[in-house]
Amino acid sequence: MSSKPLTSLASQEIEALRRRPLWQVRLLLWWRGVRAGWAIFAENRIGLVGLAIILSFAVMALIHPILINTIWPPAIYDPVNGYDPLIISHPAPPQARHWLGTDPYGRDVLSQLMYSTRAEFVLGMIAALVTVVIGTSVGAIAAYFGGLIDAFFMRLADLMITLPFTVLLIVIGGFIKLDLGGLALMIGILAGFGATTIILKSQALTVKVRTYVEAARVAGGGHVHIMLHHIVPNLLPLSFLYMMFTVTDAIASEAVLSYLGLLDARMSWGLMIFTAQTSGYLLNFETWWLIMPAGLAITLLCAAFYLVGRALDEVVNPRLRSR
Repeated sequence: MSSKPLTSLASQEIEALRRRPLWQVRLLLWWRGVRAGWAIFAENRIGLVGLAIILSFAVMALIHPILINTIWPPAIYDPVNGYDPLIISHPAPPQARHWLGTDPYGRDVLSQLMYSTRAEFVLGMIAALVTVVIGTSVGAIAAYFGGLIDAFFMRLADLMITLPFTVLLIVIGGFIKLDLGGLALMIGILAGFGATTIILKSQALTVKVRTYVEAARVAGGGHVHIMLHHIVPNLLPLSFLYMMFTVTDAIASEAVLSYLGLLDARMSWGLMIFTAQTSGYLLNFETWWLIMPAGLAITLLCAAFYLVGRALDEVVNPRLRSR
């Protein structure tokens, strides 16, 4: 007897959807998918921990310009040109005026740490977007057309996988002076044409043989229409997952290149460690504040994006969900 009210309710809901414009129906279905995905994500504690860490760093990035324009005098707390004349010798240990001390040039370490957070987020997001655009496009094209196109992109992906990622960036940085934007673009290209393409192409192959794709082809849908309306939308959840892992690679690569002096950046976490190394304080544990804040920030943010990626993997792949 309970099936009749449920059936009636479903029929009323379908009828209500039919009366709405198509864009509203799509938006409603998308929002329901987001809510369902969030419910699954919220059950994963490691994902929530990672998300909390990411939000904490985002707050740091947003607060820094407010502090510089209101509370902190730029002449003292500017992350690049600041200097505190009231302190006799630098680097100075943590104190009331400088919670994380100062570096060998008299600059506030906390201000550098907070300022660099914005650069890390921008670097990671640009690299992730470039990776997703290239990986999704190439994966969909290779799966849909196959043949020589598929063979070419797959051999290119195999080549990218065999090349050592960090070493290749170091070699490129030795010939070209990279800034944060150039590094993000380079990471996005290398990752987009590499393993990400192979994974998304495998997913696209499963979408290509589904009945609604065949129905769209029989109805006269062109190649571009089928890829944009049927294949690519089904790849986006998996693409978004690999965005998280690309951010981790980008932050770690920036730290390595900055430490080696191969990155042209105003200030970053890797550059903070590079400054300590060039000043002779790298292995000096008495001046721990020159290394630990930046090193801990790199470790925490990379781990946070990895944890969020693992949690999103359960959202995208139902077989990984706990029963």
